[in-house]
Amino acid sequence: MDINAANQKAVEKVLNAQPVLVDIGIAGEVIPGMTKKTILHAGPPITWQKMSGPMRGAVMGALIYEGLAGDIKEAEELAASGEITFDPCHHHNAVGPMAGIVSASMPVFIVQNKAEGNYAYCTLNEGLGKVLRYGAYGPEVIQRLKWMEKVLAPALKEALEIVGEINLKNLIAQAIQMGDECHNRNKAGTSLFMREIAPGLVQTKNSPETIAEIFKFISGNDHFFLNLSMPACKCTMDAAHGIENSTMVTAMARNGTEFGIRVSGLGDRWFTGPASVVDGLYFPGYSSKDANPDIGDSVISETAGIGGFAMAAAPAIVKFVGGTAKDAINYTLSMYEITIAENNAFGIPVLEFRGTPTGIDIRKVVETGILPAINTGIAHKKPGVGQVGAGLVKPPVNCFEDALVAFAEMMENK
Repeated sequence: MDINAANQKAVEKVLNAQPVLVDIGIAGEVIPGMTKKTILHAGPPITWQKMSGPMRGAVMGALIYEGLAGDIKEAEELAASGEITFDPCHHHNAVGPMAGIVSASMPVFIVQNKAEGNYAYCTLNEGLGKVLRYGAYGPEVIQRLKWMEKVLAPALKEALEIVGEINLKNLIAQAIQMGDECHNRNKAGTSLFMREIAPGLVQTKNSPETIAEIFKFISGNDHFFLNLSMPACKCTMDAAHGIENSTMVTAMARNGTEFGIRVSGLGDRWFTGPASVVDGLYFPGYSSKDANPDIGDSVISETAGIGGFAMAAAPAIVKFVGGTAKDAINYTLSMYEITIAENNAFGIPVLEFRGTPTGIDIRKVVETGILPAINTGIAHKKPGVGQVGAGLVKPPVNCFEDALVAFAEMMENK
């Protein structure tokens, strides 16, 4: 099979994917390879010694949440002891926003790609500000995580059993036509999910007060849908991985220290470069001096052709990440130059319902010099602080150059 045919096969797997929310479970019970002392993280592989501040903060918070440490000092010592197994979410069919920390007791969404049968997993979204995924670990962070484990997740699981499986591809398609790009703007997606789950929630065994509390939590968190769109994109892209001779990118991810990509035809190898500092808008009292370099698995959105690739559908995003409405359109238009196909399921109204640019080709990135457009949140560089802003970032070009060199060497050796 030649390269173009291989890429066509890979991108068709993406276009034909049918990600569906099928259940909610506990990470240690459903994610392959999880143990009580396993901590999954965002991005390519990294050791404790090389972790950035927000990732360290999130790890320490997770160890306290799990009861493996009593305080931050104990958590730091345990994390550095070698007793904890650190591994990328991507190695376990999972994804996590920002620090991406997943520990054994955390509830996770279970999403299945009905077209291929493969699964993906993601934690539930905590909201913005001082939250674990941004490296915060105070008592209010742990208390919120416990409420999500003991109250929110069981109620949503029961509600899902009542309403039945939820087609996430349909929700993403609708959200894009309602002004979301499903990475940093999820207002429509969250609202659509609320419409789907609400009839089930009111029929659960929970008290009216608990149901009201759940509605208030989700409606007050416009990013709730992010943790559904991410595993939808993950199981979509995993289906396209491992196709011989394909130069299509199937994963992009950042751990706060390095940015990494994986390519369909190059196995599970990571090609990495230094993570960049995000260019964006900061919360009052913060500036780029406070920012940690780019972090998180949420760039699986752009990998699958939404997020920054669909910014033309979400001009209001610029109020959160910076730039102008025209910039948002131009970002999307430039992404057609480095992709293999257009996803007609995700039509962009302002572009006459043209499908989102889908399937990044490392050859086109290197040839054109155009890098994937990514919009993202910004974490404080110190552990324990949390989110300080949001903006736009580009990956290091050497990831794509190194992958293309490796691909050429592989082809020569065949």
